[in-house]
Amino acid sequence: MKARQLIFLIALVVLIDQALKIYIKTSFPLNTAHPIAGDWFQLYFVENPGMAYGWKFGGNWGKLILTVFRLAAVVFGTWYLGNIIKLKYARGFIICAGLIYAGALGNLIDSCFYGLIFDKGMVFDPQINEYIGYNGLGHFSKTGYGSFLHGNVVDMLYFPVIKSHFPSWFPVWGGEDFLFFRPIFNIADAAITTGVISILVFQKRFFKDKTLGIEEHTIITEARVDDITQVS
Repeated sequence: MKARQLIFLIALVVLIDQALKIYIKTSFPLNTAHPIAGDWFQLYFVENPGMAYGWKFGGNWGKLILTVFRLAAVVFGTWYLGNIIKLKYARGFIICAGLIYAGALGNLIDSCFYGLIFDKGMVFDPQINEYIGYNGLGHFSKTGYGSFLHGNVVDMLYFPVIKSHFPSWFPVWGGEDFLFFRPIFNIADAAITTGVISILVFQKRFFKDKTLGIEEHTIITEARVDDITQVS
């Protein structure tokens, strides 16, 4: 796979991801939903100060650590993608790695810059040790709601496909409501998840060429192999 093809794929994923995020951020009030296909597919605008799928980690310091980690992952990923293209890894593996890279880059843009370019966003309140929301729509502004590296990631894809409840006899969660799929995520999260799952599922196929390459370089001789020759 050529580098320009991978660059095009990464750019396409990032552009779609950012376009949808900006549209949602500037068109939806926080924590509001818009049904797309009945109740099972909705655009539900939430802001995520932590990791993928709404996970949180340690307030402002946790947010900073996660953003720096994303930045380091993107820097490493840039080198890694160039390396696997140079070594001619399987096309499918390069595409999956590119999807993971594009997802990390998409969320990194939110974390680094959204606090600087939007006037409203969730901010951390140390008195209650929690992020607090806001009213109204977000707009582009020279006065942001946060500093560099402290922006929130915009999530919006929500698929509550199954709504039910656990039977009373079910361990731990008996009688409680059950919802699948509960997390709210974005295009970047979907790209990362698709890339990781595909590598796990198709790893034998992706690395088959590398294994064959090693076997082809094995020297075959007619030398006699027995206990004596092995010792010598």
